[in-house]
Amino acid sequence: MIRIVLADDHPVVRAGVRALLECERDLEIVGEAATPDAAVALAAGAEPDVVLMDLQFGASGSGAEATRRIRAQVHPPAVLVLTNYDTDGDILSAVEAGASGYLLKDAPPDELVAAVRAAAAGESALAPAIAGRLLARLRAPAVSLSAREIEVLQLVAAGRTNGGIAAELHITDATVKSHLVHVYDKLGVSTRTAAVAAARELGVLR
Repeated sequence: MIRIVLADDHPVVRAGVRALLECERDLEIVGEAATPDAAVALAAGAEPDVVLMDLQFGASGSGAEATRRIRAQVHPPAVLVLTNYDTDGDILSAVEAGASGYLLKDAPPDELVAAVRAAAAGESALAPAIAGRLLARLRAPAVSLSAREIEVLQLVAAGRTNGGIAAELHITDATVKSHLVHVYDKLGVSTRTAAVAAARELGVLR
């Protein structure tokens, strides 16, 4: 039996995924989490094989950070991202955090079930569209930002100052400026606004 924790802040989504997965004789839902912290706690306490993780939880935190914390546990379950978001930044942050797979919420039911089984077996489970995006990044390294550079740019897009970004990411102001210099260089721009616009055009930011 494959034990699963559902982590999503929308009750209707959790109910729908639960109804779908519980139709399968080898899948069992052992817990639901509406926040990243609850997901991390359930991953440690409920001993699941797989955590199905959304990426956005409103103001309560991110699924990528929860994934990183779960994968750092002593006996971590696999984490399979199930989200609406498919920008390069979202994909890269999830994969680098240790996610075993990445699916969009409009994936066919049989694809989701197969991905859960693959993740439980220690295999990778990327939706075809997501795998294509990752391959495209490898083919165009000149415009590929690192996960940290994307994090910095996401906070710039949210209106944070350099000091605010430094505080949130626990780095120095000088490090923030260094990341932005690299971002400007890679994107061929010279301002924060232009960097955000270019990243959105490239699909790096949503």
